Amino acid sequence: MTKDSSLNIDNLVIYLLLIALPIFLFFVSFMLGRYPVAPIDVIKTILSPIFPSLAVSPELNSIVFTIRLPRIIAALLVGACLSLAGASFQGIFKNPLVSPDLLGVSAGAGFGAAIAILANMGNALIQLSAFIFGIISVSITYVISKSYRAGGILLLVLSGTAVSAFFNALISGTKFMADPYDKLPQITYWLMGSLSTVNFNKLSMIIIPLLIGVTVIMILRWHLNVLSMGDEEAQSLGLGPGKLRFIVIVACTLVTSAAVSISGIIGWIGLVVPHMTRIIVGPDHKILLPASLSIGASFLLLIDNISRTFISIEIPIGILTAVIGVPIFLYLLRRGYSEWN
Repeated sequence: MTKDSSLNIDNLVIYLLLIALPIFLFFVSFMLGRYPVAPIDVIKTILSPIFPSLAVSPELNSIVFTIRLPRIIAALLVGACLSLAGASFQGIFKNPLVSPDLLGVSAGAGFGAAIAILANMGNALIQLSAFIFGIISVSITYVISKSYRAGGILLLVLSGTAVSAFFNALISGTKFMADPYDKLPQITYWLMGSLSTVNFNKLSMIIIPLLIGVTVIMILRWHLNVLSMGDEEAQSLGLGPGKLRFIVIVACTLVTSAAVSISGIIGWIGLVVPHMTRIIVGPDHKILLPASLSIGASFLLLIDNISRTFISIEIPIGILTAVIGVPIFLYLLRRGYSEWN
């Protein structure tokens, strides 16, 4: 067997594992929770709509389809989208420390959710407000960066930092005005991130922006390799780096804002998973971005399973992603930083 054929076999194994991992975790996640479900019961429940002879109890049907299925789907979608946005941002900004909230989307979404909770709006309006303000915050960042003649990537990043700080200050002001016995706990819990209230209605509100954003990014992933080499290289190959960067930012903002609106602020996924994926499959964005989708979806689903089963009280996902993500990030950064030099 030649060296090339051995590499091809290794790559094939990696690709198959990337496909199988989220599918395996998807199935296992149905078994975990306050009410454990046996594997055979999971299979029977999933197949019962197709085969009526496999009818199960109403309680089991409710646990699998009403409670766990939307939450599992949400964890897969949010993890996949945050990882995809993080990998895309790290490519276009040529910086391994970039995450999806670089331009203020998470802070804006957090403020949108906070004022909606303060105004006693329903869950649907809270989600919509978070989504809209996430887009508004990035729009403000982009407009500010373009208002200066010497605009560039650095100015865009600095504008995002300023806008994030501004919306974080507004969040603090909203929390200061909130009722400490009612609204303040709701705002705080939302900001820590959780999938405990996810249902199919919430999922239906984010499907379209997610599909649009992910589709655009996946189509343009062929060009991100060139863009990550620098603007001069992109221009020499006939690509408009400014236009391409704008389109990717818009697509990433759509998927990130939609993801945050349903889950709250979940950090470190968009920073850690692209590093992890880059070490596994390499820096080629044609492979890196689809792999980031798979690993990000699997990673957040695993974290969510831990959050709802580790202790009797559900742990907010944002806490776990930080506790688990920071040491993983430091290890990956130590191992893979040379790729960025």
